[in-house]
Amino acid sequence: MEISNWLDINTLRQKYFPGRSGWANGFEAGHLAPPDPMADEQSFTKADFGPQFYWGVASAAFQTEGSHEADGKAPSIWDTFTHHSRNVKNGHDARVATDFYRRFPEDLAFVSQMNLREFRFSLAWPRVLPTGTGRPNPAGLAFYDRLVDHCLAQGVTPWLTLYHWDLPQALEDRGGWTHRDVVSWFTDFADLCTRHFGDRVKNWMVLNEPMSFTGLGYYYGLHAPGRKGLGNFLPAVHHAVLAQAEGGRVVRANVPGAQVGTTFSCSHVTPHRDTAADRQAAARMDALVNRLFIEPALGLGYPAGFPFFTRQLERYIRPGDLERAAFDFDFIGVQNYFRLVAQSTWLPPFVKEVPAVDRGVEVNEMGFEVHPEGMYHVIKQFAAYQGVKKIIVTENGVCYPDQLEGNTVHDHRRIAFFKNYLGQLLRAKREGAPVEGYFVWSLTDNFEWAEGYHPRFGLVYVDYATQQRYLKDSGRWFGDFLA
Repeated sequence: MEISNWLDINTLRQKYFPGRSGWANGFEAGHLAPPDPMADEQSFTKADFGPQFYWGVASAAFQTEGSHEADGKAPSIWDTFTHHSRNVKNGHDARVATDFYRRFPEDLAFVSQMNLREFRFSLAWPRVLPTGTGRPNPAGLAFYDRLVDHCLAQGVTPWLTLYHWDLPQALEDRGGWTHRDVVSWFTDFADLCTRHFGDRVKNWMVLNEPMSFTGLGYYYGLHAPGRKGLGNFLPAVHHAVLAQAEGGRVVRANVPGAQVGTTFSCSHVTPHRDTAADRQAAARMDALVNRLFIEPALGLGYPAGFPFFTRQLERYIRPGDLERAAFDFDFIGVQNYFRLVAQSTWLPPFVKEVPAVDRGVEVNEMGFEVHPEGMYHVIKQFAAYQGVKKIIVTENGVCYPDQLEGNTVHDHRRIAFFKNYLGQLLRAKREGAPVEGYFVWSLTDNFEWAEGYHPRFGLVYVDYATQQRYLKDSGRWFGDFLA
């Protein structure tokens, strides 16, 4: 891999490949926000967030469902990718995952126990449409019917993500996200799902972290489908931008009263040193990894702060595409895990990440910085866009080493993480940012993509050998906080 020709590899690792937006001019001026006034202690209650605030928990089909060939499901790109043991740490795969396909009533009981009333999950495209297009799979639709109906029966509101990275392998064989027809393949899938579930599901997210699945899957090859290079990455980016907007239009047309959003991975980007070169490097990093998908959706076109990149994108843009790329989303999903520190380099594109492990800061088990103030900065930046009406934090969480002791995990560091990040969210909200919800990643420990089963993010501990579940202390904390 020609890593030196782009960002440092740590910038694009795992599912947390960031995607953020906002005031790039702050980098030019060297402006950094003031220190956090309430960093280390909980100084809030549930009531401070308002009576209409959404409190939920998130999951994804491939990471939890298992039953990879059950009831007519066909392979996704991740099924194919994980069948090659070298692609995932320790040779793990998701054939069983957390067996959510069979155990979802048990898992949803934890959602209610924790007083979390919103549940985000995704629809596995190859379970619904095994060949990616054409005739749907009745058994696949029936599974999600059972899941949606069970949520509603338990007083839990379902939030559906249309695409959380599991493209049908049959479509990848035809070019996947590099093929322009993927836009119509995806909108046909969205049309089927919204018509089928729209009578019961009113909250929809179009794409999950498009920068992650295009960057890691089509440039670095670290995620499915394992392709590399700009020749794969650039068309995948543009087609995902178009699919993002077209999918939103489908949801709005088919679901009366729908709340339509999409989600971005977001990180606060700061310069390594207070120099003009590093401030410019931070602006370039922000333009590439944070603004690339939000700005076309807002009708602003591709960000101009990184001409090296945007000039090469032009070859894939057809007349009318930038108009098609715009869509008025009801909410923007922000997914924040860590900060990025940018440093100038003489190698194109003249920016690299300074990894957290080299900076002596607190990190999670995957080596990413724990930086609560980043949540505040990300929300403020997205709120600064005129076209952003509502922000929902659709993922936030942390992996720490968990040790099962009796029937629980005493994960006090994770509780402190949530207190600090929620404090920063509330700080932004009190300053007028339209942030109206928070979803924990994740409900249970699960298959963490190329990292396998080692990192544990769940509020519920899973013993993968027995599939037994145990509520962690962090889950109990949420239950008390939201009571």
